[in-house]
Amino acid sequence: MKKILMIATGGTIASMGGEHGLAPAMTGEELAANVPGIRDKCELTVLQLMNIDSTNMRPRDWLKIRDAVIGHYKEYDGFVILHGTDTMAYTAAALSYLIQDSRKPIVLTGSQKPMGNPYTDAKLNIYQSILYATDDRSCDVSIVFNGKAVAGTRGRKQRTRSFDAFESMNFPLLAVIHDDRIIRHYNGPLPEGDALHTYNTLNDRVFVLKLTPEVKADIFELLSGHYDAIILETFGIGGIPEYEDASFENAIFGWVDAGKTIAVTTQVPEEGCDLEVYKVGKKYSEHPGILKAGDMTTEALVAKIMWILGQTDKAEEIRTLFYKTINHDRSIGS
Repeated sequence: MKKILMIATGGTIASMGGEHGLAPAMTGEELAANVPGIRDKCELTVLQLMNIDSTNMRPRDWLKIRDAVIGHYKEYDGFVILHGTDTMAYTAAALSYLIQDSRKPIVLTGSQKPMGNPYTDAKLNIYQSILYATDDRSCDVSIVFNGKAVAGTRGRKQRTRSFDAFESMNFPLLAVIHDDRIIRHYNGPLPEGDALHTYNTLNDRVFVLKLTPEVKADIFELLSGHYDAIILETFGIGGIPEYEDASFENAIFGWVDAGKTIAVTTQVPEEGCDLEVYKVGKKYSEHPGILKAGDMTTEALVAKIMWILGQTDKAEEIRTLFYKTINHDRSIGS
């Protein structure tokens, strides 16, 4: 029987109602005790790492989760992390970069309704996550939610209330889970047993800037003293305003020339960004200092750039790491 470590961090799944609304209160042991059958599937140990609303999850907390997994890596065959849904995609992406090529599965799950709710989805999500974590074909970081397994860098919370909260963006589902059956949609090669690479540094000075009509380009100057990198969410497939004063062109090229990092993506959830299609984007595609996100999610971009800048500040090394595919985070050629 496989040994699984369940790491509890809080979230809706652990929440109870109070005077000021829902807040995490149940322990991981209490959550596990509410799910019939999971101890028949594995030898389960529960670690209560924190108990917070995932709105309050920060990069330093990602590192705590990373340390808990790596600190117990040799002792267990897989890991299930109980996490709030609101920032789960960011944490899953961050762990994908901090713990790479793991032969052992690291599964994140949670719920849309608390465990104590009579109509909760918590029990099935925990059960299916344990099932997925004990399967011989599971590896790396993933999200298991509502019968779907999603690569850790491809998840996005698409719905605020429905049980079917998460989608796999621009990449196939890893698997679907029916009853006790795992039906795999993606069967890529498994990591070698000695392929594990881990990292323990992040640079959290990364800002996401979403373009809106009439946003002023001088925001780049306002951000320059506080951030080392900007993820620019453009219009459509890659549209950046081309005003008469060339303000955006000057601001973006000036940001890069000052030694800072910028990655260009789209604010449209599906199908990715391509700066070469329209005149309003093409000039930026030709600048070697501007990173092109392709079909990556914004959540993965945030985590990847924090990870990259935690390892190096050299432009060529940043480019090399950015275009390296990690846990399916970008399609080949995107």
